Amino acid sequence: QVQLVESGGGLVQAGGSLRLSCAASGSIFRINDMGWYRQAPGKQRELVATITSGGSTIYAHSVKGRFTISRDNAKNTVYLQMNSLKPEDTAVYYCNAYIAVVTTSQYWGQGTQVTVSS
Repeated sequence: QVQLVESGGGLVQAGGSLRLSCAASGSIFRINDMGWYRQAPGKQRELVATITSGGSTIYAHSVKGRFTISRDNAKNTVYLQMNSLKPEDTAVYYCNAYIAVVTTSQYWGQGTQVTVSS
């Protein structure tokens, strides 16, 4: 069984920083793309950033230049460094990964709350 466990959310003032972590565990053969999504109250879940196993990244326009996604393949972990946070970044942040066990499937973490106060 594969699990994604997130950590690092919390309450921060506007302009502050947070670092999210997401560790994958279980019977993992290979992890392909990993990423972060977020969902604010009353809104649809949206892409924040993704990273391939080779390190290529994609960012949502709203976070480009402020957020940095990275991964440690040896630890099966993906990170999201969030700087210059704004109140509109407030959301539940979800980790996402495409993981090969026998076949490749998409997995989600349980979510971690990020709240940015003005």
